[in-house]
Amino acid sequence: MNAVAIIVLAFAMSTDAFAAAISKGAALYKPRFPEALRTGLIFGVIEAITPVIGWGLGSVAARYVVAWDHWIAFAMLCTLGLLMVRNGLKEEDEDTAPVTRHSFWLLAATGLATSIDAMAVGVGLAFVDVNIVVAAIAIGLATTLMVTLGVMLGRVLGSVAGKRAEILGGIALMGIGAAILYEHLSAAAG
Repeated sequence: MNAVAIIVLAFAMSTDAFAAAISKGAALYKPRFPEALRTGLIFGVIEAITPVIGWGLGSVAARYVVAWDHWIAFAMLCTLGLLMVRNGLKEEDEDTAPVTRHSFWLLAATGLATSIDAMAVGVGLAFVDVNIVVAAIAIGLATTLMVTLGVMLGRVLGSVAGKRAEILGGIALMGIGAAILYEHLSAAAG
């Protein structure tokens, strides 16, 4: 696998995380660059680790990861999306300050949900002549960049959408999950 293919793979693996990051940024009250970078780093590290795990599992677990990755991602993203919609529909107390930072665990769960497909790609990379460390670093860096940009883009969308941005972000996460499921099921049927 050459350098161009690794770069294309890295950015392809970051697209789901980018879409999720837009919704995370939209749900925050005026996120600043340090928060966007923090989110990007959390997603990037997780996205870099999952293909290594998949590569390590190799052919032994390939049929299990590939057979279920889309269902796992769908369930996790829909659950997180529903939680965001529920939080967006809650009445705000006057004493409640807007959210200025997402919890580490919420970001990690979202990052994991959007990186399940990277684990399956890692399984495939076990059968190709590729340095998994270089590929994982490229995927992690691309994801960090794309998620950081996504949170900042979400900031703009959040200021336009107001308090209900979290509802839109939750719907977007559920849409990403449904798209992943549809893509895998339609590929299997075709």
